[in-house]
Amino acid sequence: MTDRYAQLKNDLANESRTWLITGVAGFIGCNLLEALLNLNQKVVGLDNFSTGHHRNLDQIRLAVTPEKWSHFRFIEGDIRTLETCSEACCGADYVLHQAALGSVPRSIKDPINTNQNNIDGFLNMLVAARDANVRRFVYAASSSTYGDHPALPKIEERIGNPLSPYAVTKLVNEHYADVFSRTYGFHSIGLRYFNIFGPHQDPNGAYAAVIPKWVNAMIKGEDVFINGDGETSRDFNYIANTVQANLLAATTENSEAVNQVYNVAVGDRTTLNELFDAIRALLAPEFPHLIDSKPVYGDFRAGDVRHSQADISKAQRLLGYAPTHRIAEGLKEAMEWYINDLTKLA
Repeated sequence: MTDRYAQLKNDLANESRTWLITGVAGFIGCNLLEALLNLNQKVVGLDNFSTGHHRNLDQIRLAVTPEKWSHFRFIEGDIRTLETCSEACCGADYVLHQAALGSVPRSIKDPINTNQNNIDGFLNMLVAARDANVRRFVYAASSSTYGDHPALPKIEERIGNPLSPYAVTKLVNEHYADVFSRTYGFHSIGLRYFNIFGPHQDPNGAYAAVIPKWVNAMIKGEDVFINGDGETSRDFNYIANTVQANLLAATTENSEAVNQVYNVAVGDRTTLNELFDAIRALLAPEFPHLIDSKPVYGDFRAGDVRHSQADISKAQRLLGYAPTHRIAEGLKEAMEWYINDLTKLA
């Protein structure tokens, strides 16, 4: 925990503010909800349950005290409707905009729906937040924006051509946020997420993230499929780091930090083969059938980049961001949740 983040959490615990989280029933949204409620904040949540789950909200309700839960108000609605966005933004100090249709493969299969949610919905939220005079609009950007730019590590100012409709939508979000800053003086910060993992991440469905999907398959003795040769690498980032980045971005008083985009990651690079070995090693003591297990290799996936690693120096310098969990610490901390809760959902 950094000095900046420690001070921020102390300040928030002593001063209640109102936060809007879109996509609150999703993986990142519900983790943000739990963190803010535990800091005595008031939270409004918006979700249409297209990818989020009622069970995530139920689990957060059980994880916090009844008094803290009473500070949460939920709106079931869709960001593609401007009126709903306006209702949700009313009275909010900060907006943490997480709602989107993720997944590169999903966007390739259904680019229109991805565009409607990620561009039309994003613009609705920008307009609603601007009109509600929120203090800060923090939105989920994506490492997919780097596209085919070959250099590592990824630096915010150097991007390539998008490789999927999803990447296009996330790049357009950044352009819209920049235009709203220049045109209306509206303050926002974009967070380019890199492969986030942790509790409440859905292991099921065609577009499930790799870590919960693999853990679920390993425990059940099913095959683990790797796209390509397993040497594809990613900067896997534990959810606690992502929560930290959102809260720092929303509340920063550094004028240089506003109207920027930041990498949110650890700055490491882990291959899929290394990831498989790490998960297997954590699970094998409780599930002996995994000791000699091996993955099944298949074709490379369309739209995927080969390697990804973030330079996080900009977020460190301007926001005071300092990740508390590298992949080993994150996996170890998340594994109890995966074993106790995640497999019950299968």
